[in-house]
Amino acid sequence: MTEKKVRWGILATGGIAAAFTADLVDLPDAEVVAVASRSQESADAFAERFGIGRAYGEWGALAADEDIDVVYVATPHSAHRAAAGLCLEAGRNVLCEKAFTLNAREAEELVALAKGRGSFLMEAMWMYCNPVIRKLKGLVADGAIGEVRSVQADFGLAGPFPPAHRLRDPLQGGGALLDLGVYPVSFAHLLLGEPSDLTARAVLSDEGVDLQTGALLSWESGALASVHCSIIGGTATSASVTGSLGRIDLPSGFFHPDHFVLHRDGRDPEKFLADPADGPRSTLRHEATEVMRALRAGETESPLVPLDGTLAVMRTLDAIRERVGVRYPMEAASEDHT
Repeated sequence: MTEKKVRWGILATGGIAAAFTADLVDLPDAEVVAVASRSQESADAFAERFGIGRAYGEWGALAADEDIDVVYVATPHSAHRAAAGLCLEAGRNVLCEKAFTLNAREAEELVALAKGRGSFLMEAMWMYCNPVIRKLKGLVADGAIGEVRSVQADFGLAGPFPPAHRLRDPLQGGGALLDLGVYPVSFAHLLLGEPSDLTARAVLSDEGVDLQTGALLSWESGALASVHCSIIGGTATSASVTGSLGRIDLPSGFFHPDHFVLHRDGRDPEKFLADPADGPRSTLRHEATEVMRALRAGETESPLVPLDGTLAVMRTLDAIRERVGVRYPMEAASEDHT
């Protein structure tokens, strides 16, 4: 794999799968060789759109395809455990969309599967792979703003989304938190690690999913993070991190920024811009590039998106859902079965 192209399989054919595949086909060291959907018609249409050689009408055939180096799982998060698990059990390496799973228990199962088989596994948290975010993290780690005191991040969509939409559907893990809130929570984790405690409030829909959620995370250091997500109001979708010696502000679309501004006490603000060579801010290619780098290096996880970090984020999301009273039907069914 050190010299040949990395061969990708795409599992699911929705919007995020299309966006990721569009970026993949532009990478000279990547090749998309197969796609799978629960519908043969959908798989065929996706394959024709992107010039993919093999189209499967069920997931198992893709998982069994030994001509694939890594599978990108792009189903709704309610199906991540089943889809990624199927691929890992078949010996495939996996890049799995976020939220990584429905809950921490499912995430732990996937991590155990990957480690048991020596397979690569990574959450598709593209924010962590973004060069601007990586620069920000480095500055914070080097003490550019001193000791981190607080983090703020929000992600809200105006909607309205009808009850039949996947964001309102409990059977698809609907609600603002797992779909959007995973970004603010992951941003706080990136800078501060797993919180020691949290409080949370939410507005729930008639279906029992969260329409908007706010949480205050706290750490033993005294740092706090305020995170908010919504599917009933379009927010600024911005973020900031404040330290004892200054502050860094991220603009709207903080999870794929093209710049940030560093404010240090006693100095003029400094604007850090994305390198034009890194491509447009909306690209998903940075996470694909990181996966391929790791595979060529023989690594089973990425240092940019470590599995322990993914598990920690899932524990925080679980804790927030517990506080606000969101529980999905399949979680109860799974617990009853066990």
